[in-house]
Amino acid sequence: MRLTLTLAIGLLFSGSALAAGDPAHGHQLAQQWCASCHVVDQDQATASADVASFYTIAKSENLTPDGLSAFLADPHPVMPNMSLSRGEIADLVAYIVSLREK
Repeated sequence: MRLTLTLAIGLLFSGSALAAGDPAHGHQLAQQWCASCHVVDQDQATASADVASFYTIAKSENLTPDGLSAFLADPHPVMPNMSLSRGEIADLVAYIVSLREK
């Protein structure tokens, strides 16, 4: 029983668990938290000119889901402290990564 619980907790905090986020919920979070600065989808007309769109971020050669997750867990000072849960971070990462295909 302890081994099963330990493995389950380990899976929750692994990169593969973060990659399993819900892109649809991530899109909703992006519209709520990120759209005031970033273009987060094709229906958005305006955003800050100095800020990369989510499409640009998604297509970045250096982007990894784990790196993006770490960044969102501790955003740079210009970004607001959104205090996202691990699940919300996983969902945002899943949404951004899904934009690579568009």
